[in-house]
Amino acid sequence: MEREQVLITVDELVDAMLSDRPPVVLDVRWQLGDDAGHDHYRDGHLPGAVFVDLDAELAGPPGAPQGRHPLPALEDLQDAARGWGVDVGAPVVVYDDWNSLAAARAWWLLRWAGLDDVRILDGGLSAWSAAGLRISSGDATPRVGNVVLSGGGMPTVTIDEVAQASSGAGSTSGALLLDARTGERYRGETEPVDPRPGHIPGAVSAPTTDSLTDDGRFRPAAQLRERFAALGAGDGEVIAYCGSGVTASHQIAALAIAGYEAALFPGSYSQWSSDPDRPVETG
Repeated sequence: MEREQVLITVDELVDAMLSDRPPVVLDVRWQLGDDAGHDHYRDGHLPGAVFVDLDAELAGPPGAPQGRHPLPALEDLQDAARGWGVDVGAPVVVYDDWNSLAAARAWWLLRWAGLDDVRILDGGLSAWSAAGLRISSGDATPRVGNVVLSGGGMPTVTIDEVAQASSGAGSTSGALLLDARTGERYRGETEPVDPRPGHIPGAVSAPTTDSLTDDGRFRPAAQLRERFAALGAGDGEVIAYCGSGVTASHQIAALAIAGYEAALFPGSYSQWSSDPDRPVETG
């Protein structure tokens, strides 16, 4: 996947907004431990941007057997996307104010649902503000769209397939399992939300924020290729996971820019660590 299929710059978005086919712009304001995303959106967002509730619209109901952010039912996601004003064939741009970590969840999920023209605003809200462009407040009121979602557009793996990769047995033997969480959580030094500290055996620590520059933009493709090659990416299967499948979506976006296809483990560590029969490693 080319960088241009994953990202859009501020200047490109401005031009797109003035075109005959402007994109639907989605504001995915969410951070772990902060449930005031909609309030932050109302305080200031890109003109015309529609707020997307990650917990309610980009995930199914949480629970130990599925994890904290399981994939939503396709019908529910389609209803939500229509409510955002997404039409068949419409381009979509997603952004947030948190290093594109939440926006990448929307990018991955909509591509998984079958949309081809979805891009992340590189640098997010801070890049837009730094360019001196207008910020709106309050709520946008989109018309209802007619998008039809099909699913299956991005690869996923189940918890049992991850177990096979972890043990080196089965169809996913030889897969590279990347843990997108911080190094502290991978090593088990801290665990703020999930039942057991540590990581899935055999996983490689690959904090997704290492794919970003200091200003929150994605690193150039060549740097990302070098990074993931050093972590073991090659011709074999790559699987990404995190705490609940949110930041792992960012990892998959970075891998796509680097030229690697990766599968998402949607349940991620929240699902794995909730099962006492699944082994956990620390260090």
